[in-house]
Amino acid sequence: MRIFLDSSALAKRYVEEPGSEEILRLCREAEEIILSSLCVPEIISGFARLKREGRLSASQYRKLKRELAADVDAATVVDLTPAVIGRAVGCLERSPLRALDAIHVACALESSCGLFVTADRRQRDAAVSFHLRLGPSLGLSS
Repeated sequence: MRIFLDSSALAKRYVEEPGSEEILRLCREAEEIILSSLCVPEIISGFARLKREGRLSASQYRKLKRELAADVDAATVVDLTPAVIGRAVGCLERSPLRALDAIHVACALESSCGLFVTADRRQRDAAVSFHLRLGPSLGLSS
C-alpha cells in the first residue's frame, strides 16, 4: 500500500506517544511512504522544541535528525507545485483547515495515495470530505 503520512503522523515514528506503535507497523508494511516537503521543517521544529525544553539531549536530537533525513531520502516527497497549491486553496475553501494542514491534504490528493494517515482531527475530517481513504486514529488532536 502507498501511504501518505502528514507531519503529526510521521513524528510518532521518532517520539513515542499514542499511535507510535501503529505508525511503526504501517511503515513496515507500506510499499511506499509518501510525505509532503513540509514534513522536514515541521518535525525539526518539534525536535528543536523538545531539545530546548530539555526533553531531548543534543545527541538524541542529532540522532533523530539523522533518522528523519534517512526516512525522507527513502520516501516519495511531494513538493509544493502549482497543482498542489491549487488543491490546497480548494481545501481551504471547502474545509476549516489551517494553511499548512491544507497543503498536507493537497499533497495526499496529488499523490493519489492509497491511505492518508494523520493525528490531526481537522485534517482527518477534511480528508473524508475529499474521499481519501483514512488510516487508523492516532490519538487525535485538533
